[in-house]
Amino acid sequence: MSVSIRLRREGAKNRPYYKVVVADSRSPRDGKFIEIIGTYDPKMPSHNSSLNVERVEYWISKGAQPSDTVRSLIKKNKNQAAAAVAEASSRAEHATSEPIQQESSPPSPSVETAS
Repeated sequence: MSVSIRLRREGAKNRPYYKVVVADSRSPRDGKFIEIIGTYDPKMPSHNSSLNVERVEYWISKGAQPSDTVRSLIKKNKNQAAAAVAEASSRAEHATSEPIQQESSPPSPSVETAS
């Protein structure tokens, strides 16, 4: 059985929306599949796809062949994930290098009671 990672079209007419699926290469485009591993919305600007990169790598290690479009989506998602990790580590590094300043509240006026 030859397995491929490809797009499965969903959505309305002129409003395409795709799910990234692992399927037998003999099954039709919108037919049965093994697993859904992500989504792709070509009408959305900028970050328009989400993939479970761990599952993608698992299926590729088992011999699944990604389509050309899915291959480019995998590449974009890996780059975005790497950038997010780098940004998070630089934020954490920056936060630990600066001392934390606590706001000090002005002393409260003492209240004297008449006894």
